[in-house]
Amino acid sequence: MKRIKVIFISTFFAFFMLSSCEDAYNIVQDGELTEADINSVEEMQQYFNGFYGRVSISDQIGFTGIFTDECSVGRGNGGQNKSLHRFFLTTGEQFASDIWFDNYETINRANRLLRIAANNLEVPTDPTELATYNSILAQTRALRAFSYFQLLTYFSTDLTDDDALGVMLFTNVPGAGDFYPRVANGLVFAQIEDDLNFAFNNVSPTATYKFVTKEMINALRARMYLYRGNYTLAKQYAQDVITNSGLSLTVATPVTPPSPAPTNPFYSVAVGGPTHPSAGAPTPAWNTAFYGATNPPSPYRRMWQDIDRGEVIWALDRPTAGTWEAVAANFTTNNTTISGSPLYEVSRALFNKFTATPGDVRRYANVDPTSLINQTYATSSNYIATDVLVIDKYPGKGAFPTRNDIKVFRLSEMYFILAECLANEGNINGTSNSVASVIKQIRDARNFLGPQPLPVYANATEALSGILAERRLELCFEAHRYIDIKRLGPVTGETFDRDDTDDDILGQPLSIPNNDYRFTLPIPLDELVANPNIQQNPGYL
Repeated sequence: MKRIKVIFISTFFAFFMLSSCEDAYNIVQDGELTEADINSVEEMQQYFNGFYGRVSISDQIGFTGIFTDECSVGRGNGGQNKSLHRFFLTTGEQFASDIWFDNYETINRANRLLRIAANNLEVPTDPTELATYNSILAQTRALRAFSYFQLLTYFSTDLTDDDALGVMLFTNVPGAGDFYPRVANGLVFAQIEDDLNFAFNNVSPTATYKFVTKEMINALRARMYLYRGNYTLAKQYAQDVITNSGLSLTVATPVTPPSPAPTNPFYSVAVGGPTHPSAGAPTPAWNTAFYGATNPPSPYRRMWQDIDRGEVIWALDRPTAGTWEAVAANFTTNNTTISGSPLYEVSRALFNKFTATPGDVRRYANVDPTSLINQTYATSSNYIATDVLVIDKYPGKGAFPTRNDIKVFRLSEMYFILAECLANEGNINGTSNSVASVIKQIRDARNFLGPQPLPVYANATEALSGILAERRLELCFEAHRYIDIKRLGPVTGETFDRDDTDDDILGQPLSIPNNDYRFTLPIPLDELVANPNIQQNPGYL
């Protein structure tokens, strides 16, 4: 379940600087090096490892899933986050508070490490040590840039407007009495770009995908420029990652039904599932293999089980050893099967999209086979109990059934960014260099029955709607849907698309307007109370 933080001192700066703070916010944890302890590159590395391990987007994943049309209320839900699911978004919202403070914690730690490098250490002369030193600084600045971009993404009303109100900006280590105002987006983006330029020029060329790499930096640039409406640069960086990362779209195959076809319609290619199977229904051989915990044959499934890298550009490592967050705990209690008592499930609206195309591996990668699928759910008087679609995007690994690496950037997103840029250029249809050709590449990779038809779009708006629909299938439960509707909804005329049964009480609101103030998060109440210079976003009291 999502962690709850107790804040004894509200302001961000105070809870970093005063010793009486709650340990969760204390800049120095038990056993951690202090600034005075760091007098070598090796100790710098230890400090960096300590705060890098705390970087996360789990709160963004949980918030987006619950607030949008990705989730329905689960049968194990005892009230957890139901107000948020019903679109009540206030200054006291815990997800918003965690996104705000966790990113500023990363920024503060990055600033401290940069101060350490400037004040405690001489620039090494040994070439090997110098390369490590530069790489630490590069990764530190990249993580600072990433955190500032996360803050702007969720707390600025309009990323395309450099004059719109952004977030607090500082590159020093604030004192307890420092209270910063929010500044214009353009100022924050200028700092982000400066950090990314430095990081790109100094990061280690041999770094792996669980650390900051040139590919991670360019993927961040591609997303950032897309959100800013700079399609020229978004396309440039997306193409760079697609061309030079050495990655390819992770395919669904080999996953093929046996002959004769399975008799259990739950696993049928063409049918979404039986009326109401038991959780222990027999499983055909191909599907048993697909869901296998140790060696599933599907490359796509292997990627989500952290067996293979697949198309992941940057992941936040969550090892099986030690105490680490469990991303699936945003949606379930102790495992991603029906016995895990799901708090939130795959929404019926999303599940129906998954099953609309035979052979789409995403239906199997996102929905656990123990799910109960009720074909007459729409008229059921007890759909909460009889239509249980368990989220299985994060199936766990080893002895931790809810813990997985958090995939922040994947190659498929770069293809979507390229497609959106092509739509902006007017390159809509055709077998190459078009929105249609890019979407077909993704669909081909995700379907185990073979190549898919080339889509045809009537105009740019319809093409953008097609991109939005495909992003919904591919990037669900990865913290994209909320921002996607904010960006593209006003253009395509779309917003959240819940089924009537996606709430536990029929008749609840199923959506909000695509220009609603709630598409920007509120500045947390704790910050408002303690910081006299902060400004709230429109619409919030």
